[in-house]
Amino acid sequence: MTDTATTSFAALGLSDEIVSALEERGIMSPFPVQALTIPDALAGRDVCGKAQTGSGKTLAFGLPVLQRMDEAAPSRPTGLVLVPTRELANQVTEELDPAARAVGRTALAIYGGAPIEKQIEKLEKGVDLVVATPGRMIDLIDRKAVSVADVAHVVVDEADRMADMGFLPQVEWILRNVEAKHQTLLFSATLDGVVNTLIKRYQTDPSMHEVESKEVTIEEMTHRFIAVHKMDKSKVAATIAKSTGRTIMFTRTKAMADRLARDLEDFGVTAAPIHGDLRQTSREKSLKDFSSGKLEALVATDVAARGIHVDEVDIVIQYDPPGDHKTYLHRAGRTARAGETGLVVTLSMWDEELEVKRLQKRIDVIQPLTEMFSNDERLNDLAGWDPLAD
Repeated sequence: MTDTATTSFAALGLSDEIVSALEERGIMSPFPVQALTIPDALAGRDVCGKAQTGSGKTLAFGLPVLQRMDEAAPSRPTGLVLVPTRELANQVTEELDPAARAVGRTALAIYGGAPIEKQIEKLEKGVDLVVATPGRMIDLIDRKAVSVADVAHVVVDEADRMADMGFLPQVEWILRNVEAKHQTLLFSATLDGVVNTLIKRYQTDPSMHEVESKEVTIEEMTHRFIAVHKMDKSKVAATIAKSTGRTIMFTRTKAMADRLARDLEDFGVTAAPIHGDLRQTSREKSLKDFSSGKLEALVATDVAARGIHVDEVDIVIQYDPPGDHKTYLHRAGRTARAGETGLVVTLSMWDEELEVKRLQKRIDVIQPLTEMFSNDERLNDLAGWDPLAD
């Protein structure tokens, strides 16, 4: 077993060019998932990795593929990464771009919602590694705008989320069409059920690696439930956001996300909405600005939140209470990524009180709903305040 604590990237077998590109970015030593999987991937084996988002798996699959892959002919990539969302396609491409350039390879994100003609144009110039959402990839294959005949390295990233979002039939269609001898790398937070079927069907004697990831549980998060008044609600949210670093707020509707983002700006909190009606470029910019710290708050609908991959979110505010406990957990998990614990605040108006109390029973977090106005000093340190002591 690799000693993940002392290993260097060079010792894993990565080229000097890739190691230098990593060092330029301040990436000096591998994460456990990288130390475990890179040697097998470099040896050409199929690899199956069980790892959470935020564990460093993009470099784990990307670096060996970039090192081993051949240069592509026009419209015939030699590497393919399948991802569930356009945001992830962009993030993976950006993460791998410096290493790709270091070894003279190119990577391109391909997804729906962006002009297909421009994507075809770039593919015609020759792209080595395509990072694609399944739907757009199938569209391009159908149009004969891209061929998978030369693909020698296939990666299925976040296979469990692909399954949740109903994309596995499309993923399988693509995998069936990659006929040449190829290496398949699969990464997923869970390896059971339909994901296990993928492994059995499309991988040959894969080396299996599991990264011990400390799942943050409901008990480890800090939960607060605040009763608010309609006219003061967005100001309460702004006060909480000002007390900390990065905040994600969840609303039920796109219109509310837009309105809340505007209100927050009025109250001195830099914020942007993210939902399906916005142009892809503006969603990407908002996500980038939030990741880099230019934006203090991101206001999201539940569907848009699937594409948000940001570590170190300090507070999740359930601005509109979620419809069920699963949605609560999905939202709350945004503040507990990569082993961090976080604060989850649910705002409730008088007519939502019963709904919130039912929710508390389902998640087994029974607390009083404490009334607060936006000038309440307790809002500045909700994690430090004890609702049961009031």
